[in-house]
Formats: sequence, structure tokens, C-alpha cells
Amino acid sequence: MKSNNKKPLILLVDDNSHNLQVLGNMLSEQGCHLAFAQDGIGALEFLKKKQADLILLDIMMPNMDGFEVCKHLKQNTVTQNIPVIFMTAKAGKEDVIEGLELGAVDYVTKPFNIKELFARVNTHLELKAARDLILLQTEELNKTVERLKQANATKDKFFSIISHDLKNLFNALIGLSRMVADNKINAEKKESFIQILHQTSKQGHNLLVNLLTWARTQMGKMAFQQINLSLKDIVIDHIELSRASANNKKIKLSSKNVDTTVFADKNMLDTVFRNLLSNAIKFTPINGSVEICAQEKEQFVEISISDTGVGISSEDIVTLFKLDREHKSMGTEGEEGTGLGLILCQEFLEKNGGSIWVESVEGKGSRFYFNILKQSTR
Repeated sequence: MKSNNKKPLILLVDDNSHNLQVLGNMLSEQGCHLAFAQDGIGALEFLKKKQADLILLDIMMPNMDGFEVCKHLKQNTVTQNIPVIFMTAKAGKEDVIEGLELGAVDYVTKPFNIKELFARVNTHLELKAARDLILLQTEELNKTVERLKQANATKDKFFSIISHDLKNLFNALIGLSRMVADNKINAEKKESFIQILHQTSKQGHNLLVNLLTWARTQMGKMAFQQINLSLKDIVIDHIELSRASANNKKIKLSSKNVDTTVFADKNMLDTVFRNLLSNAIKFTPINGSVEICAQEKEQFVEISISDTGVGISSEDIVTLFKLDREHKSMGTEGEEGTGLGLILCQEFLEKNGGSIWVESVEGKGSRFYFNILKQSTR
């Protein structure tokens, strides 16, 4: 019997205990695990609890003969692929045909020729191992194909979102700039038009930055290096970068308890703060507020960015971090976005060993939470 990493389990079924003992002694010397049953019912009960690699099945047994047992095995999806070799003193042609028609793979006669028995058992164990490997590889291949289908669907959805948003942005920029260039608006409205042009240009820039960042991550071309970072410095930098957008809507930006150190990739953490702050400002009305807070919890620093904005419905929260599900809302001043920023936040935080979630009540503001590892002592 050829050896492998896993010893095969052979179920011996015979109503004659002497036959079981003799056959068991022979096969155990060949490196097999053995199980025994003295009738068909016992064999079927055993197979409900444990899977065998091969069954040596006597035909002439009381109550339920071997043919009936084989029929039950082949009708059960759990046991139908277990190879069955009939053992019998009956060697008539009709018996052989009947056994093979029921699904048996082979037939040996009593008294056994030991070398022949070993050869047949070994052959069918190897065939089963090969079939099992093919089935496993096929299953893995099917899973890979399904993952590729999902990835392709996500890619198609992504490009659909991007093309739609880019077209809207450029239509707005071209239309507004043409009206200003042709002097089709009076001096009083020109200032507001210029502000709209500026805001639309910023939206296009943010979209482009997120698009390029996402593309780099998908191609594996974005460097990754976790280092100890001053959370306070990062928060101050991003509050200043967001100051102009907040001032346009008279939104108060503030921070609390951020004087700590985190362990993360700086570029990725910058992307998280940039997107979450932009998102909070977009959905907060005039005279609202946005606050960044931090709290140390075990091996993480938990950071929250809360706003007094329009909030998110429970139905929309489910789709926030899924690129294949469309979630698109207008900001309080008509600002648009793709939702790609939140996808980047999730990917980057998970890359850094953290996570992101949100608590919100529609009409009562939102609070995004995310975890970042504490300062490394390495």
C-alpha cells in the first residue's frame, strides 16, 4: 500500500467476524486505518458519523445484503463518491454485472488472493485521491472565477461612477465658465459664479486624487511604511487644509484629546483624514460644526470625526463602504461625490491593522470612528 501524508480509512463490512479479523490483519500491515461493521445497517450508521476512503463490502449478509447497502450509498450525496469493492464467494457473471451497475468499482472473490486484493485496493485508493484532488482544485478554481467576476463587476461599477461624475463636473465647469467669459451675468452674480467654479474645480481635484490613489493601490504600486506619527500634528495640518472649505459654510472645526502618537503609514492616514473631513464638511449645513476626538483603547487609538450635519439613514449606512452598491447624496450646498473616498478609507485602515464604522441618525449628524494602532515600541 503506497504511503501518503494521510492514512486512508477503509471500512470492512462482513457478517463473518473471522473474515473481518483476517482481512483487518492483512490491511493494517499495509498502513491503513480500518473500521468494521458486521451488517449493512451498521455500515450505514458508521458512515453517518465518519467518511471512509474505501469500502470492502460483502454481498451475502442477513437483513440487508451488499447490493442493497451499495444502492443506499450511491443514492446519498455524502457517500456516493466512496469507492465500493464487493467481496463474495459468488463469482457469477450476473452478480458481477449487478454490482457494477449499482455503482461498485470492483469485485474480489473469496478466498482472497492477497496480492490481487492489495493491488485492487491500492489502485482505487489512488484513483479516489486523484478524484478528490481534482474536485478540490475545481472548487478552488470556481471560487477564483467567482472572485474575478465580482472584481470585474466592481471595476465596471467604479468606472461607471467615475465617468458619470467627471462628465457632470466638466459640464458644470464648461457651462459656468462660458457664461462668465461671455459676460452673460451681471457683476452682482459674477462673484457667486466664481465661487461655484472654485468649488466645482475642488470637487474635480478631490475626485482625481482619489481616483489616482485607488488605481495605485489596485496595481500594488503604493508604498507602505508604518511609522510612529504625532496625531496632533496630523490633525492640525488637516484642519488648516480644510479651513477654507469650512469657512465658506461658516463651519467651526475643532479637535480634542489628540495629543498622542499612532503607528501608521502617513500617506494613507492623510488620505483617511482628508476624505473624512471633506465628507463631514460637505454634509454639514451653514453655521454647523465638525470635531475630531481621540481616545486610547488597549492597543488602539480610537478616533472620531463628528458633525452636526444631515445624518445618514440606516439603509444608506449599509452601502457606505461597498463600491458595488450605489450610495450617492448631495451635500448641503449641492456638493457631489462618488463615495470612493470612504472605500479608500476602509482599505487603508485595514491595511494598517485598523477598522472604520459609523454611527448616525438621519437629520441629527454623523460620527465616523476609526482605529489606528498605538505608538510602536519596536
